Amino acid sequence: MSQPANDIKQLAASVELVIFDIDGVFTDGGLYRSDDGQETKRFHATDGLGIRMLADAGVTLGVITGRTSKVVEHRCKELQIEHVYQGQKDKLGAFETLTAKLSLQHSQVAYMGDDIIDMPVMKRAGLALTVPGACAEIAATAHWTSQRPGGNGAVREACELILKSKNLYEQAIARYLV
Repeated sequence: MSQPANDIKQLAASVELVIFDIDGVFTDGGLYRSDDGQETKRFHATDGLGIRMLADAGVTLGVITGRTSKVVEHRCKELQIEHVYQGQKDKLGAFETLTAKLSLQHSQVAYMGDDIIDMPVMKRAGLALTVPGACAEIAATAHWTSQRPGGNGAVREACELILKSKNLYEQAIARYLV
């Protein structure tokens, strides 16, 4: 459902909340296990800075993921993502709970996902974002697809899209250019 750049910019300009899936979006989608059975994940540092820039610009952040992981809990805490819903098989229920809690309209929410479980939320969110390699149904539903794959800067691209659309990008990066 790819849309013209001006339409994407208009949708992104009204975003007040960005919600991310984890596996395949924040990560490369691989499930890694150490010898003792502990789950590990690889995150991209530039995604983290994108998250911080969005938060500093006043955009609220959230995570809705189907799996439950201490690694995700630690990463979200590190990035100061306040709204974290793990173990959500019904992601739409978590989405509705969060938007009601924050008194936001669906049009004010962007959601970035990559697989079938994300479909109900992507259809409801005002701006549906995805990554290259997402399943065909998600690719067809998304308004926008990052250039970079999940776990390799896709989240950063989405953050920059929203910041630029809200005319907040220059302000967001200025503090780092001193």
